[in-house]
Amino acid sequence: MIPSVLPTYSRAPLHFVKGEGTWLIDDTGRRFLDLGSGIAVTLLGHANPILVSALTEQAQKLWHVSNLYEIPGQIALAEMLTEATFADTVFFTNSGTETAELAIKMARKYWYEKGDPDRIEIVTFEGCFHGRSSAAIAASGAPKMVKGFGPMLPGFVQVPWGDHDALRAAVTDRTAAVLIEPVQGEGGIRVLPDQCLKGLRDLCDETGALLILDEVQCGMGRTGRLFAHEWAGVTPDIMMVAKGIGGGFPLGAVLATEAAAAGMVVGTHGSTYGGNPLAMAVGQAVMKTITADGFLSDVNRKAGLLRQKLEGLVADHPDVFEEVRGAGLMLGLKCRPPAADVVKAGYAEDVILVPAGDNVARLLPPLTISDDEIAEAARRIDAAASAMAAA
Repeated sequence: MIPSVLPTYSRAPLHFVKGEGTWLIDDTGRRFLDLGSGIAVTLLGHANPILVSALTEQAQKLWHVSNLYEIPGQIALAEMLTEATFADTVFFTNSGTETAELAIKMARKYWYEKGDPDRIEIVTFEGCFHGRSSAAIAASGAPKMVKGFGPMLPGFVQVPWGDHDALRAAVTDRTAAVLIEPVQGEGGIRVLPDQCLKGLRDLCDETGALLILDEVQCGMGRTGRLFAHEWAGVTPDIMMVAKGIGGGFPLGAVLATEAAAAGMVVGTHGSTYGGNPLAMAVGQAVMKTITADGFLSDVNRKAGLLRQKLEGLVADHPDVFEEVRGAGLMLGLKCRPPAADVVKAGYAEDVILVPAGDNVARLLPPLTISDDEIAEAARRIDAAASAMAAA
């Protein structure tokens, strides 16, 4: 008999009822060190008082009006984002999947308005993840994502990760855009080297294709810069943002240049809930916090400390861990046994890791994690690895 909640998830048997900073507390009182942040979402920790205050204050005023009317919070947050980035304009959504839908529409509409309606192809990369809508799974092309959901939305071309020749061959006069994550999350914490991102920008400039960056997981300070592409010194034409921007409240955004967004006029896109007053209040509080003086430099310092600890674990447990990969506080442990088993061993030591592709266990802690909590995280992962080795 089917359960009342549609059984599309393979859930861990954990029931969390409270969160405090970097900690999750289950219904028995056990305290887990949370290195997953709800998959890179609770950027400033659980029940962060700044975010609680912003949400509570707004909740006592106004929750929802729809986008039939002006929403002052949208203007405020959009201006914060455009002043801090390459973008000229912003559209607010409720999730990362919705940002993928708009980014794809925007790129195709750009070429339609330029008089080239057949230029619709979006080039994507093996191992990518852009959501679970029809367009997003077509962008992925992975068998596990698309099986049983055909026919697929046409116009997507997948190329192998790191194959520059295949990429150049794939970008043609039918290419509307290239869509890539500067750091693949679900794909196994694979970092696109700076020189490759620069080369990709050059290729797009050469061919006219738009560059779309998916920073849903790697953005909002997670790699130690506001957005991961900043390390390479390049800018996209369109960028997808979600997860951390809401600190736990559902929020996403598509950022774009004026040129890339030129086709998106009245009636071409919309959202009932997107950019609602509650989300805008929280988003502004997140932006103010992570752009404050010294915040991101401290993220980089802590990232170095965590990576050093993880490199030590790899050296101490070569039968369990193969390498550390990633950037900032978006790190992964490449595992030798199944990563799911490593994650399960972590549960036994009251530490939360997140499985990913390429047999990787992800570490995506709140950016507010303390030095003592980093040391405790290493101790608990060490205990989990020791238990696996002894089994």
